[in-house]
Amino acid sequence: MTETFETIRYTADVVAMTPDGHVLLIERGWEPYEGHWALPGGHVDIGEDSRTAAARELCEETGVRVDPEHLRQIGTWDRPDRDPRGRYVTVAYLAVVPDGTPLVAGDDARTARWWPAVDLPPRLAFDHADILSVAAGSTS
Repeated sequence: MTETFETIRYTADVVAMTPDGHVLLIERGWEPYEGHWALPGGHVDIGEDSRTAAARELCEETGVRVDPEHLRQIGTWDRPDRDPRGRYVTVAYLAVVPDGTPLVAGDDARTARWWPAVDLPPRLAFDHADILSVAAGSTS
């Protein structure tokens, strides 16, 4: 019998929200989903756990710093077709940050912006609308 193994990439995403109801999104500057809005996030590095990766990616892409211990895990997304590049599994975290937290787009983000949670952009990348829906339910 021949065994087949699938390459699975491990990522972490962050839903950063303010007490006044805004969500932090980045505009992707690369494919897939170039020009779409997405949650800050990315690959978990070798020797790193997903919580630490989430805090690192949030800082690299938006300039927002959070203590990894202050991130609350809200779920894991692993649908096989969630990313057109192949199999990606992400662990998503929630971070509540102060109103007016300044942003600096960096790394892979074309821009970063606070969006009212009740008026998000129509073009969200990947399954980030699903992640945001779960995050909204976990804050109420």
